[in-house]
Amino acid sequence: MTVHFILGGARSGKSRFAERSALTQADPLIYLATARAGDTEMQARIAHHQSGRNGRFHTYEIPLELAAAIHEFDQNGVTVLVDCLTLWLSNWLTENTEDWPQQRQAFLDALQRSQGNWLLVSNEVSQGIVPLGELSRRFVDEAGWLHQAVAELADEVTWVVAGLPQTLKAR
Repeated sequence: MTVHFILGGARSGKSRFAERSALTQADPLIYLATARAGDTEMQARIAHHQSGRNGRFHTYEIPLELAAAIHEFDQNGVTVLVDCLTLWLSNWLTENTEDWPQQRQAFLDALQRSQGNWLLVSNEVSQGIVPLGELSRRFVDEAGWLHQAVAELADEVTWVVAGLPQTLKAR
């Protein structure tokens, strides 16, 4: 099992880097997409990602039940790309805030027991000012705590900025 955690800002090139990394594997490839198309702008973003995705990926939309998806798709010799953890977090915080801590822990537990190769993409959101709204502050806090936990159990952590990958943690 390997876990490669890939962080970066919006449009930093992190998804492209993750996809290219996955494509270097001979493994079957699974793409777990967490985005929801709630408006036309998000529909366009999703369509942009889909149009550039290599046909080797078997794509599944998993907006909430990521821990269950790990159990379903995890197996030795399979590479799974999850894009992205902050959208998954956002889905939980707008859907069912009370269940988020249990979902986060279930995800981390499932990931720690996994046998496959995992590439996890997420947006780094904690480099700006503290947001004004309560939900926005909660989102930034929860994303930071999630990122710390994932980075701790990850074998590799890569920061992508302007399309350039920077290794933060290596095997």
